[in-house]
Amino acid sequence: MSTVRKQTPVSAEGRLGRANEHPGRSDQDYRRRRDALAARAANHPVGAPYPGVEYTEEEHRTWRTVHDALAPAHRAHACRAALEAGADADIPAERVPQHADVTPGLRARSGFALTLAGGVVPNERFLGAMEHGYFHAVQFVRHPAVPLYTPEPDVLHDVFGHGIHLSSPRIAELYRVIGRAANRVRTAEALDILSRVYWYTLEFGLITESGAVKAFGAALLSSYGEIAAHEGREVRELDMSATASTYYRISSYQPVLFAARSFSHLEDTLGAFCTEFDDDTGNRLGLPALPRDRG
Repeated sequence: MSTVRKQTPVSAEGRLGRANEHPGRSDQDYRRRRDALAARAANHPVGAPYPGVEYTEEEHRTWRTVHDALAPAHRAHACRAALEAGADADIPAERVPQHADVTPGLRARSGFALTLAGGVVPNERFLGAMEHGYFHAVQFVRHPAVPLYTPEPDVLHDVFGHGIHLSSPRIAELYRVIGRAANRVRTAEALDILSRVYWYTLEFGLITESGAVKAFGAALLSSYGEIAAHEGREVRELDMSATASTYYRISSYQPVLFAARSFSHLEDTLGAFCTEFDDDTGNRLGLPALPRDRG
């Protein structure tokens, strides 16, 4: 496969792909709201209860705008596994849901629950919690000026993207597979490798169906600006050593994405890699040392 295409902007939101250009960085009122909600996660034990949020009408309006845009985008660009999971997910269209509203449905379907995060979570905690059925999710909403793109995970990304994934027992098992691998290793270098594998499969992974590349990853499913971004980027066939050695930045579009040949191919390839994964995997595969993403 390994097809190279000329990169072109998908939408106006794509031109705001760099974090320092996003209005959420300079709007002080927005920052105070975002930071206050994020601060709740300080020293919060995984799985412990936490209060909900009284969302504003503007935040509910942002949710509705994104939900209304993503529904047809999913039909056009999402893979079958994501569409089937989305049909089973309890995700409201009219309002920002509380984490406590979403978790019961996830528990019933896959055994997962949301646990509180304030932003990007260290690899050891974030990845390791997935073995035990916990996914870290934030409560703040993206900036209303650019509702169809966000340079950092927000409640729309966590609930709409990962909430769809975790409504499927089959997809949720991939999260546990990565979580088990994370809890077996002890070095930051090994966790960095695993975070890149997670990034290019569960966050930005693609799946080929009937000759067409379709969106699978949660970051694609929750971003109108990115769900079809592979149409203007380099798409490579899924190879675990390649994903493990490809640098990523959280706060910008990805220039390279990886496509599995099918969902079964993703399961088999990711499962085999994680089953054998240990602290020496990087040396054994000759993977390069890469800088850690700083946003």
